[in-house]
Amino acid sequence: METRMNLFDTELGTKVGKRIYAVSQVIQSSPLPRSTQELVQLRASQINGCGFCVDVHGKDAAAAGEDPARLGLVAAWRHSNVFTDAERAALALTEEGTRISDANTGVTDDTWAQVRAHYDDEQTIALVSLVAMINAANRIGVILNSQGGSYAPGKLATVAG
Repeated sequence: METRMNLFDTELGTKVGKRIYAVSQVIQSSPLPRSTQELVQLRASQINGCGFCVDVHGKDAAAAGEDPARLGLVAAWRHSNVFTDAERAALALTEEGTRISDANTGVTDDTWAQVRAHYDDEQTIALVSLVAMINAANRIGVILNSQGGSYAPGKLATVAG
């Protein structure tokens, strides 16, 4: 299936895309570890089935030096030994925050307690905002049927910046 529409082919789409990217830049500059950010974005994108975003975040993480074994295990993080307790807390929050309608409990108190045990206020706000923003980006990508596979690491900054 072909991409239905390129977000950046319209004036309004370009404005929306640039603003989403601007929020992501604020989060990128936060004290939340960059590797955690990429793992979170990759996991949410996997859950939502956004091929473009999986491509972007997998390749950008690899280009930044992330271990390929860890990237390959993100979808099965509960059944692997390559993630820290802090990363596990972030991945749990990502899954629960992404699957709000699937798991009517939303984010559990246990997951929230784990997040707060590992992240300070600034990191927690960055993490919560990141989960919200990647879910928004995934929905745009899935609705527009944006295809994964041809992304070159670092290219997103030139398209949306």
